[in-house]
Amino acid sequence: MDEQRARGGSPRWWRHGPAWWDRWEGREPRWPWRSTVLVTAFVLAGSNFAAHGQGQRAELDLFARALLLVAGGLLLWRKRYPVAVVFGTAAAVMVYLGAGYPYGPVLLTVALACFSAIVAGHRRAAWAAMGMLWAGHVLVGHWLFRWLPPSGDSAASWGEEIVVATWVVAIAAVAELFRVRREQWARERAERAEAARRRADEERLRIARELHDVLAHSISVINVQAGVGLALLDTDPEQARTALTTIKDQSKEALGEVRQVLDTLRTPGDAPRAPAPGLDRLPELVEQAASAGLTVDVEGEPPSLAPGTDLAAFRIVQEALTNVVRHSGSRHARVRLAREAGALRLRVDDDGPATGDDAGGSGNGLAGMRERAAALGGAIEAGPRPDGGFRVLAVLPLAASAGASPRPTQEDR
Repeated sequence: MDEQRARGGSPRWWRHGPAWWDRWEGREPRWPWRSTVLVTAFVLAGSNFAAHGQGQRAELDLFARALLLVAGGLLLWRKRYPVAVVFGTAAAVMVYLGAGYPYGPVLLTVALACFSAIVAGHRRAAWAAMGMLWAGHVLVGHWLFRWLPPSGDSAASWGEEIVVATWVVAIAAVAELFRVRREQWARERAERAEAARRRADEERLRIARELHDVLAHSISVINVQAGVGLALLDTDPEQARTALTTIKDQSKEALGEVRQVLDTLRTPGDAPRAPAPGLDRLPELVEQAASAGLTVDVEGEPPSLAPGTDLAAFRIVQEALTNVVRHSGSRHARVRLAREAGALRLRVDDDGPATGDDAGGSGNGLAGMRERAAALGGAIEAGPRPDGGFRVLAVLPLAASAGASPRPTQEDR
């Protein structure tokens, strides 16, 4: 706060609301006993003190004190019935002043009632009550004073009326300013809550994509190798042993990656213990696919990529090869990497045919690939090839894209 004030800025509580505001916002209004008792006591004591310096006004009697008690006591309902309270206090003060009693802190009751009404959103009622009080003061001070106590009183000066009007406008203006700030605090709280929900949704989707990509690929390889091991357990024990070794290695790697994802949930903000995978691990994907019976040809060299783009490219290739293993009858796939026009172009093809109705994947993997590409300003196209098989086209910008995302070219198709 001191730093903000030194720079000439507003203190934090004024820009974002008091620290306790969020705890009370939205709760049912409470009975303000303490403040009402304090204000009423101050009004009674202050009016006795003010009366000593206003000998020309009427002395405080039982009726005057009753009016002071009414004006102060009405404030107990100011949060539940702000309109009734602001008119009630204005009427009590108008009667008090019309009866010739001395000026003093009784005007504080109207100020608090007006403040509560405006903050609660009843602006017209508050302005009307304050206008009624000022009009009544003018009426008494310039016309009815002849018939009202104290006797021998003269007409009030217009300078005094201007002071009263200024006091009324100042109170209403301060209340309006606080109302505007309160509405701004409410908007900012809603925006912060929405931003927090959006960040939570994005993080949930990110974790879901990571877990899907890791588990889908690893379990697909494990499933294929388990089938091989079962088929060769009696006829070729050595080959079955190789399949079981692949299952062990793949499951260990999958557990490591899942543990890394879960660690980020347990210790948010900490740096990951292991680097995120990238296209430098493409040979591992090729080797894993080979262990599942899929031959993969890689064309092109991956360019230097930012960590986020590198991870997205790796996961896209991984998911595309997993879909070939799970959903294609082809045992051969081709991966093409190219850098063109400031973008990395990935193309994964297989020759098919599809082994079921869900050719290309169940939908979650493709949706995850599209989300990864869209988050970087890129694009994904996936579908059957005209000459058979399936193709995944991905275009990922090498740098953050501020304009339209790059699209696969006709040459890629």
